Amino acid sequence: MSLLSQRHMLGLADYSAEDIQTILDTALQMRDILDRPVKKVPTLRGVTVVNLFLENSTRTRTSFELAEKRLSADTLNFSASGSALSKGETMLDTALNIEAMKVDVVVMRHKSPGSPHFLARHLESIIINAGDGRHEHPTQGLLDMLTLRDKFGTLKGLRVALVGDILHSRVAMSNIIGLKKMGAEVIICGPATLIPRGLANMGVEITHSLDDVIQKADALNILRIQLERQSSGLFPSLREYHKYFGVNRVRLEKAATPLTILHPGPINRGVEITSDVADSEHSVILQQVTNGVAVRMAVLYLLAGGRAETSDSKAA
Repeated sequence: MSLLSQRHMLGLADYSAEDIQTILDTALQMRDILDRPVKKVPTLRGVTVVNLFLENSTRTRTSFELAEKRLSADTLNFSASGSALSKGETMLDTALNIEAMKVDVVVMRHKSPGSPHFLARHLESIIINAGDGRHEHPTQGLLDMLTLRDKFGTLKGLRVALVGDILHSRVAMSNIIGLKKMGAEVIICGPATLIPRGLANMGVEITHSLDDVIQKADALNILRIQLERQSSGLFPSLREYHKYFGVNRVRLEKAATPLTILHPGPINRGVEITSDVADSEHSVILQQVTNGVAVRMAVLYLLAGGRAETSDSKAA
């Protein structure tokens, strides 16, 4: 039985501010576990989690795997290469076959928006979205919010700027939705060609001047320029992009107050951010990574904790 209002985590759009608060508070408790000499608890003993990653991932997949192991869940990793998918099997057939092995939770990443929603309609397992195309990346949004709350004490009234490739970013969407629900103000900054139409309808401020943003934001969440999608000429060159939207030390020194720097990774150093900023005292990028494990532990516990209790009672 889920301890949240939703059975799955398909996107932050489905979650209330109260749910988000519960997840962030629970993540703090999970972070305490990560600071112990023995970083493991039996909370999800008997629960089986499959990591169904049908799109490349390093940080998110590793973070989920570690979170599952810290909670003592049984973990199965699945990738498309070398699987029946490469032989023509449908994603649904693959998922149904995996579920038939008595899996409790499916953590899914896929290049197509809505893929986790599709599985949630056909499977009995709990579905956790680990990123679906350009749609959402809910646990990344949550870990970003936890990192900001650690730094500032609250999200309410905080001015957070998302800078860079908004068009291709699922991270941006989850941040916008989550931060708005928690009372933060969101500023979007980037080239006009990398900002999707209709975004202003979500109640965000849109600007194309990074220097103006630096003067009024409390934190910059710098999004990766997705080089693999830049063959369509959405800006003249990487050098041109860095000139107008690259975050560097010279720019930051003009800020009215010191800015907190976030980045979901992987970083294109020298493009959207310079090394002296990424590695500076203002950066909380590595804290984001630690918080990622804690947040994913919290999500797994809150969604699947009831299943662990059921398994324990059956064993007894």
